[in-house]
Amino acid sequence: MRGGTRTAAARGMQFSSSPVLDVKLPVWRSRLVLFCLFVAFAALIIRALWLQGMSTEFLQKQGASRYARTLELPATRGKITDRNGQVLASSVPVKAVWAIPEDVLEATPEKLRELAQLLEMSEADLRKKLDSDRGFVYLKRQVEQETSDKIIKLGISGIETRKEYKRFYPLGDVMAHVVGFTNVEDAGQEGIELASQKELAGVTGSRRVIKDRLGRIVEDIEAVREPHDGRDLTLSIDSKIQYIAHSQLVEAMEKHKAKAGGVVVLDVRTGEVLALANLPTYNPNDRHGLTGAQLRNRVLTDTFEPGSTLKPFTVGLALETKHVTPQTVFQTAGRMTIGTATIGDAHGHGQLTVAQIIEKSSNIGTAKIALQLQPQEMWDMFTTVGFGTQPKFGFPGAVAGRLRPYKSWRPIEQATMSYGHGISVSLIQLARAYMVYARDGDIIPLSFQRLDQPPVGQRVVSEKTAREMRAMLEMVTSPTGTAPKAQVPSYRVAGKTGTAHKVEHGKYVNKYVASFVGFAPASNPRIIIAVMVDEPTNGMHYGGDVAAPIFSTVAANALRSMNVAPDSSITNIIIPTDGVKESM
Repeated sequence: MRGGTRTAAARGMQFSSSPVLDVKLPVWRSRLVLFCLFVAFAALIIRALWLQGMSTEFLQKQGASRYARTLELPATRGKITDRNGQVLASSVPVKAVWAIPEDVLEATPEKLRELAQLLEMSEADLRKKLDSDRGFVYLKRQVEQETSDKIIKLGISGIETRKEYKRFYPLGDVMAHVVGFTNVEDAGQEGIELASQKELAGVTGSRRVIKDRLGRIVEDIEAVREPHDGRDLTLSIDSKIQYIAHSQLVEAMEKHKAKAGGVVVLDVRTGEVLALANLPTYNPNDRHGLTGAQLRNRVLTDTFEPGSTLKPFTVGLALETKHVTPQTVFQTAGRMTIGTATIGDAHGHGQLTVAQIIEKSSNIGTAKIALQLQPQEMWDMFTTVGFGTQPKFGFPGAVAGRLRPYKSWRPIEQATMSYGHGISVSLIQLARAYMVYARDGDIIPLSFQRLDQPPVGQRVVSEKTAREMRAMLEMVTSPTGTAPKAQVPSYRVAGKTGTAHKVEHGKYVNKYVASFVGFAPASNPRIIIAVMVDEPTNGMHYGGDVAAPIFSTVAANALRSMNVAPDSSITNIIIPTDGVKESM
């Protein structure tokens, strides 16, 4: 062959044939593939033209999610002060430390280790938070300003801070159950902080900005919406009286080795709550290890059988309906049988006037008076003064107590209820009920905020009945009554002791609640003080021994603090060595 070229056949080479290569495909298939590719490319071109020319919203959103940020501008929570301007709760500026995880990954191990130390967390916990696939993650809330400045100085890309507030409570555990506390989001969780959340919180603002990849703000892209700070609240509480009530309760709890206790002080003229103390308590500035027992605002949430402190309402009703007079005599000696049940007194007294029944706290005398009344009359009296109904002063957790419908009362139940058994009340309900006798027969709502004008009262009994009952209650604190330890030097006081067995699992047990409710000065009452001590275990359990001395000290200091003029020339208190004990 010419040019030295030879064919494979000429060289003697042979090729095997492939059946695949021998297959002939239809021409329409290749054309279909080309058509599908053309349609796909056309769709992509149309989509690109649509997104870039006619509808840019999608791409704008995607881009904005990478460079635009909405910064929250927190509102300052309103301050809480007592009636005299003493700050009880205020907001301290702190910082929230947050991160953009994908940016922080570029940080060196040394800087991350130092960051973890400043945040008081382990390096493993820090890296776990930074491994998040979210674009934003909090590392720590409510960081002090000094620590926040050190974190910023590290210069770690993607680590940012924003301003927020931390609540501070200057009086700590003394005011804990009144003021309450807020959570990390600055929202009220207990007490006034919760009850007045809307007024205190205010309205947060916002700022829409553009940030570069280093997290620096380049420009604002929307008008700034300014925050509106919360409203300051002035409470009815007097911090001086509150401190007195708290300290005396602490002393009594230690002395009597009690489980719990509560004290509430009311202004007779306005219904303002001047003090409310509970034990156990807690420090709202440091809530580590907080228990439910510490959180309970027992003055409002715990109910107990009031015992003899309820007798003035049975007797007052009998006076009002003219079934008895203060001089009416009843035989109280021995025991009294009603149906299959028997009731009695701790000490036999023989014949007693109605006034003496209150002074000596006779169960038999009170029961005999009660059985002259209609059950509905007693039920109406109890509900009118607030028993069995939930208090309406807006404080969270306040309970209604237990008062069964009068139609189901048997005679023995009517009798025992007349002296405070078979009914349950809270301490604040009991304190408010005594306004009827401290205010000459009417009752007013309670308030935890300072009032400029006293509310209008609701008439319960006549002024004559109220004054007669006030005179009887003053006899209770005399040397011959059940509460001589409630006496206050230079002031006349009136009140009533209570001692009741506790009910557990539907049965009375050998545990007691000692209580005392009284007001002073008796000639023109200014304050009502109710005291409850739960399970005193140090040898004494009567209200006259356990609760009355707390009343005496709190009343003496509160009256002086309020500059209330004395109404008695007696400055030396005479207390009998073996005082009268109230019947339970």
